[in-house]
Amino acid sequence: MDHFDYRRGQLHAEDVPIGDIAAAVGTPFYVYSASTLRRHYRLFDEALSWGDHLVCFAVKALSNVAVLKVLGDMGAGMDIVSGGEYARARAAGVPGERIVFSGVGKTRAEMRQALEGGIRQFNVESEPELHALSEVATSMGAVAPVAVRLNPDVDARTHAKIATGSRETKFGVPIDRAADVYAEAARLPGIEVVGVDVHIGSQLTDLAPFREAYGKIADVTRMLRAAGHDIRRLDLGGGLGIPYTRSNSAPPLPVEYGRMVQETVGDLGCEIEIEPGRLIAGNAGLLVASVIYVKSGAVRDFLILDAGMNDLVRPAMYEAHHDIVPVRARPPATPTHVYDVVGPVCETGDIFARARPLPPMEPGEAVAFRSAGAYGAVMASEYNSRPLVPEVLVDRDQFAVIRRRPSFDEMINRDTIPEWL
Repeated sequence: MDHFDYRRGQLHAEDVPIGDIAAAVGTPFYVYSASTLRRHYRLFDEALSWGDHLVCFAVKALSNVAVLKVLGDMGAGMDIVSGGEYARARAAGVPGERIVFSGVGKTRAEMRQALEGGIRQFNVESEPELHALSEVATSMGAVAPVAVRLNPDVDARTHAKIATGSRETKFGVPIDRAADVYAEAARLPGIEVVGVDVHIGSQLTDLAPFREAYGKIADVTRMLRAAGHDIRRLDLGGGLGIPYTRSNSAPPLPVEYGRMVQETVGDLGCEIEIEPGRLIAGNAGLLVASVIYVKSGAVRDFLILDAGMNDLVRPAMYEAHHDIVPVRARPPATPTHVYDVVGPVCETGDIFARARPLPPMEPGEAVAFRSAGAYGAVMASEYNSRPLVPEVLVDRDQFAVIRRRPSFDEMINRDTIPEWL
């Protein structure tokens, strides 16, 4: 569910016409619905209400500080994977005790940053990282709370580029080495073992891989406790998918996911942490663009937009589908025309959709990419020296620019010409 719908012939974000935002900030831009963000967070929070839990938003999905504040003010924790994301979470007012630090390549500087500012736990992904964290914490006279990320070798049945739970990936420690790694963690100074971590991938539309992975984690937890480790938290990661097209069958609901978690690990008495990103943010955002040209090619017609793959890379990178809808509504019986929807970037791969049926479009008209809130703005670039597009937050009948479009001068002035040139 989202809060984007047609009213009086115009697409709205909550109570604000998209056309009003376009007139104020220009296209292309991202727009997010605060009401949708809050609703989706609440669904996860309620799904785990049967026990102690913390819902940590995966900051990598949508890292704008205003968005993080919306969620943090509701009590959300944050799952971060870099020092920059840690700084964003703290700038949004999220306390360190609600921040979990994941990722395979934490530097010593990032470890020190988190220990100085406060951290709930580090999700450690390798033995070299564990030793580095011990050295940093010991040098500071601190103790680092740790959960080891275990790789359960489970097929997540998702896109290969976002599957993380098989033994061929770079993520986590092989689950059959759990006993040795936890024994090493217990011996190291400056380390406190608090839990077990697992994350098998993103955009999962079936609960079976989760169930398989969590069953393995339950068995490992019992084994580790028998060996004397105080396992009191289970970080189960994120990954629950969203429907990117309205015609597809819906993925499992958060309440169904929560019930499955209770069935697989609920009897262990652990505090549950989950790290959803896409399901909270995905359907909470649109990318709005305008038609520059309608071009007739030799074998197809093209809708050329002012947004490109640098603004929304998912279709080019993952062959991802986004529904594309006109901002101005059409009567139900309006015939459609088939277009390849493309951007202005100088790349053949700058394609959003092939052979997409849409109402006949005219230059200057606006279209909206649905389900663009997750992994949209955060993955954007300035390729072709195209400025990053604005981000806008809507809350009921008000909207604000939460990241403005930089000028060409601002982009260029980040470069420096050496004195000797």
